Amino acid sequence: MPLPRHPERHPPSTPLEWRSAFASPEGRWLALGALLAAAALLSLGAAAPWWPEQTLTLAAMSGLNLIIGRAAGMAYGYANGLDHLPVIACNVIVETVQVLVIYPLFVLSCRQWLLPGWLAAPLARLRASAESSHAAVRRFGVVGLFVFVFMPFWMTGPVVGSFIGYLLGLRTRTTLAVVLAGTYVAIAVYALFLDEVDAWASTYGRYAVFLALVALAAVAMLVQRWRGRSRPPG
Repeated sequence: MPLPRHPERHPPSTPLEWRSAFASPEGRWLALGALLAAAALLSLGAAAPWWPEQTLTLAAMSGLNLIIGRAAGMAYGYANGLDHLPVIACNVIVETVQVLVIYPLFVLSCRQWLLPGWLAAPLARLRASAESSHAAVRRFGVVGLFVFVFMPFWMTGPVVGSFIGYLLGLRTRTTLAVVLAGTYVAIAVYALFLDEVDAWASTYGRYAVFLALVALAAVAMLVQRWRGRSRPPG
């Protein structure tokens, strides 16, 4: 099934001009995401002298969310004694920034704006993942997109979900509203579940749940690479 074409497109191979990019609706969302990221980093820097251990835990949790995923980051936070509020707030900020920064860049690339290679390559991989799930989500529309973002499966989540929203032809505000709503609900459910599991598994070790999730993520990445290599070219 051919993917829908977005009605607004720039001429092919148009170099990215940041001034005109930020003048677009997607550019304004990108600016908001960048400001939110800067505010979060400044807040961590300001808090570090007063609460060094907690700040380091929040920074590590943010990095784990970006590199491995939401579950690993949240499990690490609970393993280090953080309560629901800092764990949930930190992950809400991290995943909101992810969507507000990466989604606009993806839209600009789809409109034939040339992005730097270090941005274009990972966006292309994420787009391929979105295209592989696009048909299944399309059957159920907005509800399907919400469920896709909410479900804890490999290569689901807010960033790929936002790409699918674009491929479905949804407006930017609709895409962001659905994706972020699904993300926030998922974070709340993860918080309740992981806190209970961490309390139960703490008898086996402080980082038992965290290490188990890291191992699962490593296995998932290895399986994905193996499947990618086993596919015939073209």
